Amino acid sequence: MNSQTHQIQATFSWSEIDTILLDMDGTLLDKYFDDYFWEEYVPKVFARTNNLSGQEARKALLKRYQSVESTLQWTDLDFWSEQLGLNIPELKCKVDHLIQVHPYVIDFLEYLKKIGKTVHLVTNAHSKTLEIKLRKTAIGPHFDRIVCAEEIGYAKEQPEFWEKLQVMLQFDKSRTLLADDTEKVLHSASLYGMGFLLSVARPSTRLPVTYSQNYPSVAFFNELIR
Repeated sequence: MNSQTHQIQATFSWSEIDTILLDMDGTLLDKYFDDYFWEEYVPKVFARTNNLSGQEARKALLKRYQSVESTLQWTDLDFWSEQLGLNIPELKCKVDHLIQVHPYVIDFLEYLKKIGKTVHLVTNAHSKTLEIKLRKTAIGPHFDRIVCAEEIGYAKEQPEFWEKLQVMLQFDKSRTLLADDTEKVLHSASLYGMGFLLSVARPSTRLPVTYSQNYPSVAFFNELIR
């Protein structure tokens, strides 16, 4: 069997968990928007404004993205506006019709409230990105608190993030579940000692389901409504 099609089942009981930390992009929202924006739309605009071919622009930008991957700069819209000479927040608004909530997310958030859990949105997304996405979706009111990595001063891939988040939110890490679509983030949280970890196997509707080989996974959150 292909390892990417083998699902490690989530076997926890909700009685073991008090707090749920949920990522946003790829976990609750379709990552197709972000992939399209950074890999197709921004290179197209950058090419036009700098008299480059589409291929030249895409290659140059992907190299720049990779140089700051897993850091706060990667998601900082002000940083990229300055670096690229483009108004990145304005460009995001031009394609914000592509921002979509994954199926069953609202059902899952309502279920968590019904069973009395504390639920926080914890994202690497820049505050300007967060504002755009909360305006386009109905997910905001479902959270006890929403935390951007810039508030913490570290990206979620960095172990210091979780230590500072715990001080801020006062959760018991042994009774906390983190759901995220990024393996590096899950690994960072694992090193910190997070009690329960869950990989989201379908971050983008345009890509096939890919189950983690290291963590329990779900393709859709209705798998956790019990």
